[in-house]
Amino acid sequence: MDVSDRLAVWRQLAESCGLSTMEQSLEQMWRLLLLCLVCRLSFRLGGASTVTHVVSVLAGGYGLFLFFELHMLWVLLLSGLCYLTLLLSQYSNSRGLFLSAVILLYHLIGELHLIDAVTWHKIRGSQMVVAMKAISLAFDLDRGAVSSLPSPLHFLSYVLFVGTVVFGPWISFSSYKNATEGRQLSWSWMKSSLLSLLKSQMCLLVSTCIAPYLFPLFIPVYGSSVTDKWLRAYENAVSFHFSNYFVGHLSEGTTMLSGAGFTVEKENVQWGMRVVTPLAVELPRSMVLVVTSWNIPMSRWLKTYVFKNAVRLGTFPAILVTYMASALLHGLSFHLGAVLLSLGFITYVEHVLRKKLASIFSACILSRPCMSGCSHQHRKEYWVILLNLLFTFLAIFHLTYLGSMFDPGLDEQEAEEGFSAIHTIQRWSELNWASHWVMFACWIFYCLIR
Repeated sequence: MDVSDRLAVWRQLAESCGLSTMEQSLEQMWRLLLLCLVCRLSFRLGGASTVTHVVSVLAGGYGLFLFFELHMLWVLLLSGLCYLTLLLSQYSNSRGLFLSAVILLYHLIGELHLIDAVTWHKIRGSQMVVAMKAISLAFDLDRGAVSSLPSPLHFLSYVLFVGTVVFGPWISFSSYKNATEGRQLSWSWMKSSLLSLLKSQMCLLVSTCIAPYLFPLFIPVYGSSVTDKWLRAYENAVSFHFSNYFVGHLSEGTTMLSGAGFTVEKENVQWGMRVVTPLAVELPRSMVLVVTSWNIPMSRWLKTYVFKNAVRLGTFPAILVTYMASALLHGLSFHLGAVLLSLGFITYVEHVLRKKLASIFSACILSRPCMSGCSHQHRKEYWVILLNLLFTFLAIFHLTYLGSMFDPGLDEQEAEEGFSAIHTIQRWSELNWASHWVMFACWIFYCLIR
């Protein structure tokens, strides 16, 4: 395909895919963005706290209705169940664990017996956000970080906060309380919100109109039957990655537009919430940083409320518990469970292997970048850089393999219900279970040098 033909195809793709994608996105989002602005203005105007919380609840409820219609009742049911559980266990010191068990039971009964697969798949994200907020509040009550159980209205205004209830992310109860104080409207606030929304639309275009046609339309790479499988797998992975970046940046925009997502430094309000870091995923130093950069607030939530409570079991069991908790929050999905548990093993093996190699060679090759005053003798030598690059390519290899199942070409019904176990096994079988074998080989190598 010569340059003129390629330009013609690009133009046709921009007209048929790009414009329609942008139109559909704006048509779905403008009312949610308007609700976020209404909530922000109500916080800024102040007045009675009751009125502020009522506006927050109504805006969040209507936002749910815009996207899920009457299926929003399941999210409201979960919110009410969480508060009832907190109320009944208010004199206990294990509210976090008790509420976690209740939410797990609700998820199991709801997904297996009460709600059909398509409906559950649609509302799964909102249910996960509500569950994470309620569980974090319960553990904060146990630790004394939150002094007392908020009123029902205050609780609902937090879990149904319009800036986060549809697309996320999780924010703490204290962050929401800071948002209700109504910080002054500023150019920095508007610029940060609009920039995140613009990034989300760019990521949506990449996911929908560029990534599925990456090879050879945009990058003229051709290969054999074996390499074609990996090129298609990489296309699927990139498309899936950018769909996550779309949601992440969109959630940044809606959260800040609603009045949350800021930090205060020396009485200066800094707007700039970060949910995803795409560059740290596409060009990763390690799989450990991929996991933390994929969804920063959720990674912080898992570390604070799951890993730290499970670390008494040991590091590796705590990692497995953390990834299992993440999988259960996402629902009874085989493909997500398989990916998350595989990530648990991969990140653990990578972490201990690099830690051991860093100790043997006294080099800065840990999963995370070393601080400036580290004790390693070798920091910027060529062989250290090459070894880190090797782990970067290994991480890209794992990401390609794990993301190969998220095929944007699947029919709509299968995508709505979630990818089946057969689909997952088939995709990984086509790639000869390569990532799992490499992980196993790395673990054997670690055992030999330990």
